[in-house]
Amino acid sequence: MIHYLDYAATTAVRPPEVAAAMARYVSELGATPGRGGHRLSVEAGRIVLEARRSVAQVLGLPGDAGRVTFGINATQGINTALQGVLQPGDALVVTAFDHNAVLRPAHRLARDRGVEIRMVPGESDGSLDEDAYAAALQGARMVVLNAVSNVLGTRLPVERLAAQARDAGALVLVDTAQSGGHVPLDLSGADLVAFTGHKGLLGPQGTGGLWVREGCPVRPLIQGGTGGDSLDPEMPEAYPDHLEAGTLNGPGLAGLVAGCRVVAREGVEAIHHRERGLKARLHDGLSSIPGIRVLSPPDPRGAGIVTLVSDRTDPASLAHRLDREYGILARSGLHCAPEAHRLLGTARTGALRVSVGWASVGEDVDRVLRSLDALVRSPVASSR
Repeated sequence: MIHYLDYAATTAVRPPEVAAAMARYVSELGATPGRGGHRLSVEAGRIVLEARRSVAQVLGLPGDAGRVTFGINATQGINTALQGVLQPGDALVVTAFDHNAVLRPAHRLARDRGVEIRMVPGESDGSLDEDAYAAALQGARMVVLNAVSNVLGTRLPVERLAAQARDAGALVLVDTAQSGGHVPLDLSGADLVAFTGHKGLLGPQGTGGLWVREGCPVRPLIQGGTGGDSLDPEMPEAYPDHLEAGTLNGPGLAGLVAGCRVVAREGVEAIHHRERGLKARLHDGLSSIPGIRVLSPPDPRGAGIVTLVSDRTDPASLAHRLDREYGILARSGLHCAPEAHRLLGTARTGALRVSVGWASVGEDVDRVLRSLDALVRSPVASSR
């Protein structure tokens, strides 16, 4: 039996409605949204519109759902925001909890456009140096706030930090890759919101994008056909076409609609409450096992992520043996978040991340606790 505990990477265990919606799209529909006026194209367009509305509902995005634009993931959405807003000489504020989806395009913008990158230090408890944050805001063009750390599972006070940034005149980009569908957030203070479909929204890989507040100027990352205004050599100014060039992932967005419907039906608050309970049980149990050091603070406001190291076995070996010997799927490594691991002191070794999700149950947690207890007691035992 498999115990899937890698929800922070992707929701590999999805509601059956997701696969059914995708299969129906491929077998019964198959047309491209926005490319023609025939019945199949119109129906495909209706599904995409429903996807925009569903994402806006689950994330609590205000205003016109047409400001929800789709790409292949949150990384593309973040790149669109950073490269579409920042100009030479601008200052960008990032934090130690940011993913490489932020840090790598920021590095390139510094190299190629002379954008100033201001890194706000963090603490191992998931908090920011707020004096450094306030200082970094002065004259900044944009701030990126990672709502939930994919390493620690901790939640930043996005609402307060966003208000502070906007008071300083900076645009606010919120990365909801780890919070969407898992953690209730008030995003009314955001100017841009990057999201992914394949994690807490329960959709498939290849879905995600960027919401843009009306009046926030963003240059398109990709140029191309939009199905309309074909004589105009420029991308349309109207949303969502302004940021959507080329054929959308119709089957994926059909699956995303189905996933969002499950989240909306259960409620983000209820999902968070259930995952929070499993996380607390996991955190407390792991903290009591000799030879294991839990890096994630409890933080009941955050996501269901518990990251750990062992003084007896390296993280990669733990992950391998959990899989091969106990059927537990978790993730070791640096989790594409190098600064977070630097502040934890695990940049050389990485760590083991165990993450619960919408389909996790108590038996999954108990299996992890029993298995890790056995592994750290016999660290040199070979796997079979």
